Amino acid sequence: MAQEDDLDLDIEGGAEAPKSKSKMLIVIVVVVLLLGVSATATLMLTGILSGGDQPADVQSASDVKADKGAGNKLASSKPPLNYIPLDPPFVVNFSGDSDIRFLQITIEAGTRDPDAVERVKEQRPAIRNSLVMLFSSQDPTALNTREGKEKLRADALTEIQKVMKAETGKPGVESVFFTSFVMQ
Repeated sequence: MAQEDDLDLDIEGGAEAPKSKSKMLIVIVVVVLLLGVSATATLMLTGILSGGDQPADVQSASDVKADKGAGNKLASSKPPLNYIPLDPPFVVNFSGDSDIRFLQITIEAGTRDPDAVERVKEQRPAIRNSLVMLFSSQDPTALNTREGKEKLRADALTEIQKVMKAETGKPGVESVFFTSFVMQ
């Protein structure tokens, strides 16, 4: 009989395990579903409260007031700035007795005219020539200050615009950015 009792206990213990596993699985699925529903509800409410999901034909009173005042602003808004990298980086050596011998600058030109992007790329050799001449004639001690770098940036813009005007009739570029500036 001892053997029969052991068998009965094993059968009952074996039957308990699948029931508890299935209950655990159901609880996990319910929790995951509840988390998903609450996250979705939170995202929807956040979007609606911030005005992100309003239908196109529904406008709040503040939107209507902003639209009336923005009529002229929309007409005068500028298109995005296009960046034109002037690769490879410029490397020039300084003349003189300074401890600083070399300058390496990486430049990007900025324009809002989409056609100017191609025109700048076409004139890249002439632009690079003018900039190499400009950079090699600089005083390294002046370039150690922010004011010296800003002046060089303004001079670089003037040089690029001068080349573009001579070759295409339009300045084309409205800004210049130094994305890397190394002196040693």
